[in-house]
Amino acid sequence: MNSVQGLLAASVISIQNSCFIYPACQNCFSRLILDSRRFNCLKCGCTGEAKDASYRYRLSLKIADTNDLFDITVFGSCLDPFFGVTAENLQRYIQDFNQLSGEARTESSARALVQAVETCFIGKRFIFGV
Repeated sequence: MNSVQGLLAASVISIQNSCFIYPACQNCFSRLILDSRRFNCLKCGCTGEAKDASYRYRLSLKIADTNDLFDITVFGSCLDPFFGVTAENLQRYIQDFNQLSGEARTESSARALVQAVETCFIGKRFIFGV
């Protein structure tokens, strides 16, 4: 699953999702189901306290090379250099910011993050391992 079959030089046309971080199972990397106090992995059955959940990056992109359009998803720590922090730390920063600024500002912080990611990626050319 992690082996690269080839390289593709392409430009990012758009960001396909606005949620770049997800709570991930430490065993199988599937999305966790979180409630206020617990997490549960539907794939492998892992459970624990919500405060102990790990987070990963998941960035879905529409990209184009000289001939074709592609939908790809980039996962995990390869995105750390672009965000400047791990997904775990970015999630912590977002939570801290939202607590300090109150619930009314949650939407504006999410919009600001989406705009920053769009600025970083859209129109830029990258080499993707596929």
